[in-house]
Order: sequence, then structure tokens, then C-alpha cells
Amino acid sequence: MIDNASTDGSVPWLQENYPWVKVAVMKRNLGFAGGVNEGIRMSHTPFVLLLNNDTESHPDMIREMVRCMKSSDRIFSVQAKMVQFHHRELLDDAGDLYTLMGWQIQRGVGQKVSIACRSQEDVFSCCAGCAMYRKYILDRIGYFDEMHFAYLEDIDLGWRARINGFRNVYCPKAVCFHVGSGTSGSKYNSFKVRLSARNSVYINVKNMPAPQLLFNAPALLAGYAVKYLFFARIGFGKDYADGLREGIRNCRKCKKVFFRGSQLKNYFAIEMELIINTFIYLSDFFKRHLEVF
Repeated sequence: MIDNASTDGSVPWLQENYPWVKVAVMKRNLGFAGGVNEGIRMSHTPFVLLLNNDTESHPDMIREMVRCMKSSDRIFSVQAKMVQFHHRELLDDAGDLYTLMGWQIQRGVGQKVSIACRSQEDVFSCCAGCAMYRKYILDRIGYFDEMHFAYLEDIDLGWRARINGFRNVYCPKAVCFHVGSGTSGSKYNSFKVRLSARNSVYINVKNMPAPQLLFNAPALLAGYAVKYLFFARIGFGKDYADGLREGIRNCRKCKKVFFRGSQLKNYFAIEMELIINTFIYLSDFFKRHLEVF
């Protein structure tokens, strides 16, 4: 049990009622990334499972995730089919995609479970709300980036795995039910918007070599502009702008992924996927909005 500097008496209560549990008490709140990393460091198993506190698991979920993980040594992470907790006929997340514009996309969100995302397939990254990771690869490529504190740290980790030639896989036979924003309290709030904006700068600077970053800069700038307008319209424009400024100011502190020529084909594959994901998102966006008219 990792106690992330709680102040509600959790540790004494736990020690009194469950004395057999090993507890690591943090001196300060390390956020999602730091807290999870402490747990991973304490683990000694081939796989580690991350599962949010606002989920309910199907009894066969872990068994199916392990089965999928064992199907190939190149698989770094496996994500379960995340279904909306209160609307169990609808998907919540079937693996995450990433675009040229710097936008994360939850595959299948809002679509019917009975018809969407029914086959096992590779994804850009796995949502850490319900994902299993191969421990030795974590030890090799690094754990969650603690500069993120929370949000987009799973995209960053999945991206690093892809650069190193590993796979992230969506497993539809593993199922969990997800409330969503169970800790932060709402889909949009100042804390979440600011950190997500800041971290969106970090992940691009970290994972793209300078030529790739320069090539994608126009699309990224357009993505940031559109998101700013969206958040300004719903009252979070200042939070988003503050997050971007913080990201730009601190991006030099990021632990940039070292470019190796031997990984060039992986960078090329990732770039092509960013382009394809962008077209998928835009075509889906226009299709949905044209249907309204």
C-alpha cells in the first residue's frame, strides 16, 4: 500500500485493521505518477496491474490480460475494455490514440459495446486506468514520468515503449467498468485542464526528435489554438493557457528520449500512425456533426 502523504488517518487505520499489509508512506504527495512508481518499485512480479479506484472488474479480467500479455514477448502493455459504469451498454475507453495536433483520443468512447472495438488490436498506448505492464520493460525504458504528476503520463509511457519497438495492445475479452474522473471529481476542472495542457507540451518535446518536432509544429500549434478556444468557451481558457506556459517554461527539464538511428523505423511508424489517427479523428468528427444537420 502506497500512502501518498494522506492526512485523514489512513495509515494508522490500515496498520490497526490490516497489520499484514506492507505500507510505504510518502512524505509529500507525488501525484499519480510518483505514487504508482513507488508501487512498481516494490513489486517483484513479471507483470504489474494498474487499476483506478473508480472501477469494477469483471471476474475474468486479469486472467484475460495475462493471457494476452503472454501471447508475445514484444507486448509491453495490455488494456482492458473499459465500459461506462453507469451506462454499461456504452464504451468508455478501448485504448488510446494520439494525433499530430497533440490530442489524446479514447477509442470507442460513447459507442455501443455490442458493435464497437470487438477485436484485439494494437493501440498507440494503454489507458493506465486499467492496464497491465511488463515489468522488465518498465525497468528498461523507465517508469511513469513524475514531472507529469497526473494526466497523459500513460501516453508518454506507451510512446516510449513504441520508440523501443514494443507493442501496446487492447484486449476486448478483459472487461472493467469505469466511473471516470472519480478522483478529480469532474471531466473538466482547473487542476485537470492546467496539468493536461502542461503535460501535452512535455510529451511532445520528450518523445519527438527535433526534426520531427519541427515538422509537426504547425499541426501542434493548430491543436493548441483550437483547444484554447474550446476551454475559453467553457470557462477554463486561463487554466489552459497557464498550463501551456508552464510546459514551455519547464520543458528543458524533461528527460528527453535519446534518439538512436537503429530506431528510425519505429519513429517513422509512429509518425505515420499520428497522421492516420488525425484523419480518423477529423473524419469521425465531421461525420458526427454533419449527421446533426
